[in-house]
Amino acid sequence: MANIPGDLKYTKTHEWVRIDGDVVTTGITDFAQRELSDIVYVEINTVGRQVKRDEPMGTIEAVKAVADLYAPVSGEVIEANESLKDAPDLVNKDPYGAGWMAKLRLSNPDELKGLLDSTAYTELVRKSEHH
Repeated sequence: MANIPGDLKYTKTHEWVRIDGDVVTTGITDFAQRELSDIVYVEINTVGRQVKRDEPMGTIEAVKAVADLYAPVSGEVIEANESLKDAPDLVNKDPYGAGWMAKLRLSNPDELKGLLDSTAYTELVRKSEHH
């Protein structure tokens, strides 16, 4: 079973969100990094830009596949994790810590209500693991 911290919010596309005032930190979940396998490249090409919820804001390249990183909420991308350029495997080693991917300044805090809590995300992962 994947590690799913209780203090974070989640999307159905397997991004996690840590809320700190009007700034959210995001990355991909432990389940997602396991599904992708070895992460070899992470690109966040939207720093300084406004993004909309559920739209791609970057790319994750792994041995198995290339996937989009989706914005969990709308807002301005204010920072990308520069450490991932030299060490993309941080996403595999510590997806909720050193492997964070981007920080966004919220433009619509009401969108946070649409995110999943850990219980709902755990159920989503449980269903995904059995298919």
